[in-house]
Amino acid sequence: MRTRITELFGIEYPIICGGMLWLATPELCAAISNAGGLGNITACNYNSGEDLRAAIHKARELTKKPIGINITLLPSMRFSESIFDDFFKVCAEEKVEVIEVSGKPATKYLDMLHKANVKVMHKVGAVRHAKNIERYGYDAVIAAGIEEGGHPLNDDVTTMVLLPRIAESVKIPVISTGGIADGRSFAAALALGAEGVLMATRFIATKECAVHPNIWHELINRQENDTTLICKSIGLQGRALKNKLSSHILAIEEKGGDLGQIITMLSGQKAKKAWVEGDVDAAALMVGQSIGLVKEVTTCAELIQSMVNEAETIFNAKLSLFK
Repeated sequence: MRTRITELFGIEYPIICGGMLWLATPELCAAISNAGGLGNITACNYNSGEDLRAAIHKARELTKKPIGINITLLPSMRFSESIFDDFFKVCAEEKVEVIEVSGKPATKYLDMLHKANVKVMHKVGAVRHAKNIERYGYDAVIAAGIEEGGHPLNDDVTTMVLLPRIAESVKIPVISTGGIADGRSFAAALALGAEGVLMATRFIATKECAVHPNIWHELINRQENDTTLICKSIGLQGRALKNKLSSHILAIEEKGGDLGQIITMLSGQKAKKAWVEGDVDAAALMVGQSIGLVKEVTTCAELIQSMVNEAETIFNAKLSLFK
């Protein structure tokens, strides 16, 4: 399978792991890259650039294939701008193959990264933002539909509409995310103009992802309507699993509560503990509507190969309709 994304990133299949706080570790990253996709290490798992460097070295011990780093430039109580500076500096020094950026643009780092031959993609939720990313000189853009877990743009446009709109509006390669978890959604994204897909929720349900088995059970048994948008009223919209904590946050918002009343509930440490201990009600677990497509726990290799095989079967079957 060859697209501009496989050529740009030097990978076998245009299937990419997105940022996942605490979960996108060197071990999961290497498993995905070894399977032919692009694995990811989430920089915000670490407290410093040197901690991130150690994680990159660990991934390099586990795979000789390209790896990616996610750096999310959203307001943070943990990180100063100098730490973000260090994250990008380390990525350039270690010559990682790809960086995924979300949040504010990383324009001040692009020249340094490109001199180190690091490719950079940015996640957006609107055509206007995609055009800016192209203008800034990024190598690729990620079209993120409202279905995605984490922090989708509050334009609330679905992947089905957003992806072809962005694909027709920019010349750089477009990667699709939001609602993708199997070969059918992979094929659909390619048909709509994507040259690669980015997934996070589906990679949680893999044997190499270090979560409690309760989390896997929850993902398999929940449906596509089992997520909700929290923090919309305070300008920090996030898609999370419906659970006791998200219901509590929504109740506070309904009463006009502000960030000060909610912020402690959004602690990354709560999520870290929940992933490990399996208490699905204890944290805001940022997962997407694609949980409705999660049917089993597989290895990363099994997942990626099944997606490629299913997409190929779909395209071959559809082509036969026109013969």
